[in-house]
Amino acid sequence: MKRIVSLLISLGILIILYSQIDLVGLAEIFQNCDRQWMIISLGMVIPITMITGWRLQQLMPQGRRLRFAEANRLILAASVLNMILPSKMGDIAKAYFMQQRGHLSGSLSLSLVVFEKTCDLLSLLFWCVLGLIVYPEKDLLFWTMTLGVSLGWIVGLLLLGSRQLADYFFLLGRKVAPKNLREKLKNLQVSWGEMHEYFWGDQTQLLKITATSVLIWFLHLLQIWFFILALNAWSPFWVNLALSPLAILAGLLPLTFAGVGTRDAALILFYQPYFDATTAAALGLLCTSRYFLPAVGGLPFLGQYATVGKPKRSTLSQD
Repeated sequence: MKRIVSLLISLGILIILYSQIDLVGLAEIFQNCDRQWMIISLGMVIPITMITGWRLQQLMPQGRRLRFAEANRLILAASVLNMILPSKMGDIAKAYFMQQRGHLSGSLSLSLVVFEKTCDLLSLLFWCVLGLIVYPEKDLLFWTMTLGVSLGWIVGLLLLGSRQLADYFFLLGRKVAPKNLREKLKNLQVSWGEMHEYFWGDQTQLLKITATSVLIWFLHLLQIWFFILALNAWSPFWVNLALSPLAILAGLLPLTFAGVGTRDAALILFYQPYFDATTAAALGLLCTSRYFLPAVGGLPFLGQYATVGKPKRSTLSQD
């Protein structure tokens, strides 16, 4: 039922947006696009996915390693579920897939994925804070967002670095959360503690994963800037560092289907000083392709991971 509601919300937002957009002009934008930049920008899905898969390999504990191809299959299968589940919950399902295939225990696999997504979120916020600081035309709205994103990034770093602060945060959350969420927060607290103990035990590994996450999100934001160039539009790259993460964060709100609608509206709102709403709508479609293309690539693998059965250990191997 929730999926139907989110789909209806997405459709409602899109109907409102596209009723105010020149659809003929939208088609002409794609017809007249820079095809070389379009191929380059869409093709960046491949190296981004491969680097993300390599990072998943590096996250595995000593003695437990994934083949590079297997890591990429897990990433792609999770991408399918991210298209239909709110707030990137498909990545949490990846923890179940890893347990089912015998790669890790359930608690450690969840800890690994929680750490992976925490690094992703903090890396996205890092680039967003950097972009907002240098953004040239900040009004009250942008000063407010700069403060909010900066505080979110700092709090995230503190929670990642301090086990005691994280425990206090979870205890406070369990007190104020609805009854049906308290058990989930308790399980997440246990996983977070395991993650903290495991990853902070190896500072070199932690630095490598952090640097890789920052690089991955730089490539994501670079891809969106290439989309803008492909549409024969323009905004300075440092402006894109501020605006595109805000649109991505809007798409993470658990209101719509795969962020469709909220992300498009945010792109139209934030990029209006640089190009018109029709071009921003085209950019929204290309940003959706960033999620759609890996999901299509993951469809052949989803069935083998979704099959419920006894965990297998045959896929574990050394590279």
